[in-house]
Amino acid sequence: MTTLDTPTPISTATAVLASLTADEIRSARALLADAGALSATTRFVYLGFDEPDKADVLAHQAGEAPAPSRCARALLLDIATGETKDALIDLTAQKVSVREIDAAVGQVPILDEEFEIVAEFLATQPRWIEALTKRGIDPATTVAVPLSAGSYDLPGEEGRRMVRSFAFVMDHPKDHPWAHPVDGLCAYVDIIGRELVDLIDYRTYEVPKESGNFDDPAVAGPPLEGLKPIEITQPEGPSFTVDGEHIEWANWKLDISFDAREGLIMRQLSYLDRPVMYRGSINEMVVPYGDPSPNRFWQNYFDTGEYVYGRYTNSLTLGCDCLGEIHYFDAVLADEQGSPKVIKNAICMHEEDYGTLWKHTDIFTGSSEVRRQRRLVISFFTTVGNYDYGFYWYLYLDGTIELEAKLTGVAFTAAYPPEGSDYQSHVAPGLGLPYHQHLFNARLDMTVDGVANAVDEIDAVTVPVGDDNPWGNAFTMRANRIGSERDGVRRANAEVGRTWHITSTEKTNRMGAPTSYALHAQQSPTLLADPSSSIARRAPFTTNQVWVSRYDVNERYAAGDFVNQSDGSQGVAGYMAADRPLDGEDLVVWHTFGLTHFPRAEDWPVMPTDYAGFTLKPYNFFDANPVMNVPASTSAHCAHGCA
Repeated sequence: MTTLDTPTPISTATAVLASLTADEIRSARALLADAGALSATTRFVYLGFDEPDKADVLAHQAGEAPAPSRCARALLLDIATGETKDALIDLTAQKVSVREIDAAVGQVPILDEEFEIVAEFLATQPRWIEALTKRGIDPATTVAVPLSAGSYDLPGEEGRRMVRSFAFVMDHPKDHPWAHPVDGLCAYVDIIGRELVDLIDYRTYEVPKESGNFDDPAVAGPPLEGLKPIEITQPEGPSFTVDGEHIEWANWKLDISFDAREGLIMRQLSYLDRPVMYRGSINEMVVPYGDPSPNRFWQNYFDTGEYVYGRYTNSLTLGCDCLGEIHYFDAVLADEQGSPKVIKNAICMHEEDYGTLWKHTDIFTGSSEVRRQRRLVISFFTTVGNYDYGFYWYLYLDGTIELEAKLTGVAFTAAYPPEGSDYQSHVAPGLGLPYHQHLFNARLDMTVDGVANAVDEIDAVTVPVGDDNPWGNAFTMRANRIGSERDGVRRANAEVGRTWHITSTEKTNRMGAPTSYALHAQQSPTLLADPSSSIARRAPFTTNQVWVSRYDVNERYAAGDFVNQSDGSQGVAGYMAADRPLDGEDLVVWHTFGLTHFPRAEDWPVMPTDYAGFTLKPYNFFDANPVMNVPASTSAHCAHGCA
């Protein structure tokens, strides 16, 4: 296993959509300072690339227009006053525009500094200290875990910047506090006003005592014996080439970038120079909990819109996180002071063997042929509090695209009631894991053979017995063209094998079939909370698997721009209210997928990885199998087995 050389600087051909550089981040901060938008108490909640309109980018790349301006967007918070600003910085023209954010619609995400402020504040509050002491807990042995508050119109919270905090006992500096929740207790805190707005102290539970220190040999047990090393080698090196953020592999060409809010962004994917997808990312995810108890009913975490999960991206380790001939990409983000910070090895790229690509042994000719499938893997991992999420984009030789989310880490804990619970799993003495969901939204800005696309919903249907089907064996496929945004909200249906074909309305293959890519959704529940709930109002994208909208450069996030304490008026449902036509237009497919987690004993104290995702497969995009020309593996490479 090896690490490849550091990539060369970004080429001019792809720089128009490149990630912000460290110099651009410094320039953005300086322009904001010169414009009087910063004070000693101003913090950068987010600073990222503000993308130009797709039409301008494509016109420039076709040689028909100049390069669009390089722009940045900053979300600013004054931690003394609570004032929030949304700033656009034209780095090319050296201009700044700033507007105030309406906190009644939604607030900017939570700063790491604010978590620290709340923890320090609670340590001084007599009511908090008394609540811990009456439980026989030394407050000095506890850690506060402030979390996003949601939006519930609770008395005294109007207009405030709120978090809600639990407590956990941490027995020693190496102790994982998740094993020791102080349940029945929750503090509602106004961060800016440094005020304890409310203290929920409705029940006293025994704090679970058993260790959850999975990294302690006394807990993990002796090392498993008998596992032999697996070494991944490519004697001639990898098959991909890299120029800055531009990648070429097999028949694929693409660019990548990285954003503090969305993480890894896949850009301008083409196969044999034919466009497939302009932009793909995980633009939002929410973790709604199902426990209605007085101190847990509010638990719903938007890990992108409230926590900006890209900033918690891990520096990946060769041989542990990534295996094989690895190429790493660093991520350059802005810290809370607006200065650049580098996450080394934030993105990992490598090739993987993936079994049989195609195979046939013919009974007439006696021929026997087999080819190996492989895929290009581009991934990153982020840790948001207790959970760890990996996002893996897979490109296959045959034109298939997959996204796989990997979920691991530590499930959120609670004290398990002695009388039992309908909303938790009992995994250790006195310790419960509340039921919850992980619902992701992928924003898929498709360009299948160009920007003129449509979406057909495809179902398998039974043909009734009749003159044309006397034996009752017939079945066929039914296609429903989605004509406008009013009809663009769709649900998965395993009973009819439902897929969605993103189809070119201008190109066909040699048989006259429109070229398409088919979205295959995994079958899992959408949001299980009641339609009248706060989370259903704030995250309507979670209530259906597919939303199809017209492209608009300003419509980037399924839950809207300002998710923290949002009122639910923003997001994809609002984007589609205009009922714009979709047939033959520039489209975006918003796909919601995820897991419903009823934790098991095996998920404690650290979760084996769980998986969720989706697949995009070419459908009549080619004239025939596009990988018949993949060379057969040499006998030397098959010496240890090729099945």
